[in-house]
Amino acid sequence: MSQSQTVAYLASGRAFVEGGPVEVIETHGAYVFLAGDTALKLKRAVKYDYMDLSTVSQRKAMIARELELNRASAPQIYRDMVPVTRGAYGLALDGQGEIVDWVLRMWRFPAESELTRIVGRGALDDGLSKKVGQEIAAYHAGVPVIRRPGRPLVADILEELGRVFDEFPGAAGTERVAEWRETAAARLATVGQLLDRRGEGGHVRRAHGDLHLRNIVVLDGRPVLFDALEFDESLGTCDVLYDIAFLVMDLCHRGLRRQACRVLDAWLSAARGAEDTSLAGLPLFLSVRAAIRAMVLLQTDMAQGSSDRSAQEVAAYLDLACTTLNPAPPRLVAVGGYSGSGKSVLARALAPIVGALPGAVLLSTDEERKAGLSGTAKLAPTAYAAGHRESVYRHIFSRAASVLAAGHSVLIDATFMDSRLREAAEDAARQAGVPFLGLWLNAPIPVLEARLRGRQGDASDADVAVLQRQLATGAGCLDWHRLDAAGTPDMVLEAARRLPAIAA
Repeated sequence: MSQSQTVAYLASGRAFVEGGPVEVIETHGAYVFLAGDTALKLKRAVKYDYMDLSTVSQRKAMIARELELNRASAPQIYRDMVPVTRGAYGLALDGQGEIVDWVLRMWRFPAESELTRIVGRGALDDGLSKKVGQEIAAYHAGVPVIRRPGRPLVADILEELGRVFDEFPGAAGTERVAEWRETAAARLATVGQLLDRRGEGGHVRRAHGDLHLRNIVVLDGRPVLFDALEFDESLGTCDVLYDIAFLVMDLCHRGLRRQACRVLDAWLSAARGAEDTSLAGLPLFLSVRAAIRAMVLLQTDMAQGSSDRSAQEVAAYLDLACTTLNPAPPRLVAVGGYSGSGKSVLARALAPIVGALPGAVLLSTDEERKAGLSGTAKLAPTAYAAGHRESVYRHIFSRAASVLAAGHSVLIDATFMDSRLREAAEDAARQAGVPFLGLWLNAPIPVLEARLRGRQGDASDADVAVLQRQLATGAGCLDWHRLDAAGTPDMVLEAARRLPAIAA
């Protein structure tokens, strides 16, 4: 029986208790039918080099694996798998007669809760981006470790991509394929030993495998990961940085570098420095993920009989794939100033435009003090005592050294009231052999006080009393570049962007 009959039956509404109109979503590997509070997912009867769904038994196995992979992390979505049967009265869901196909039955979630929709209405802010990164870190902590060298896993993907691209010779949008293949192979040769060490050290896991915006939904305020890659255990087994790189790339492709930075920062922070050295592999991982999206678009257009429909986006993905393989050299930028001067506001805005994609890793002393706690939790005064302060800065500088050694830029957000700490930041850049820029934010005392009184939901516990103690102590001799921070955040950012060390 042709699968078209099953598609027509599921689209008719007869398979849904609710009845009514059915929304149909098509991808290169599945159909999803939506009605009422139910979603039914049917695997397409297709066969690609990397995914074979051509028989009923194979589609059943893939649905079972998808249910197994996702039910624990997204119980609000995944229900069960049921057969489509042919009986005396035609097709039915879980009826009597011959089984002609299988569907995955899920709870339908509100479309406006999809991360793509949230992005579309401009609501993916810093706070939600941070939650997404933290949720991905928690997901990675709970999946099985599979110790194996990491280089062959990426080499196999590059080989597969090459084979698929060869099936589309001269296709519109693929003009940079040859350039990308050559540069990606060279980059793999450079980071191959690192990837092997990471795999043998436990950073390769049975991860999500398909972690882009469309596979994250926000339910009850919490990001939920779903639709993990089920059709190939080799593709689903990967370096955890490669896993999150899909989402980071997806955000960069949409021009959302700030959100990409926040997601990556939160993920790195949750690892407490254990993932910082992995950033040497990030350019390759981002590039491969972009190339995969280009490949999927080519295949989807072919499956839907509309070749070249996505040529412009294919070209954009391949441009991104090539760009990431030529990252900007690393640098260290430090932003200091009295409490209320707008350090954190500037740092979050500046990080995405510094260094390689998605931007500089942002290291904040306020965030470090509250590692593992709510950002709005109030700390005891002892958390700001001299000894604890020194410990926080030491950890920040240690992480900065690791990130810089991996070839990625760093931006440090701290008061830097002590001249010794400013010197330590400059020394970290010297030891890494990278350029350094120190920014000191100045603003009139009444402006600082007004900002501190109006603070809400900030990671810093500083108030006017803290500011007064800072002013009484002073910051000593300053040789960092001074920025007038009395104006709006946009004005301060624009002044920083004009500096040669940033604009370069």
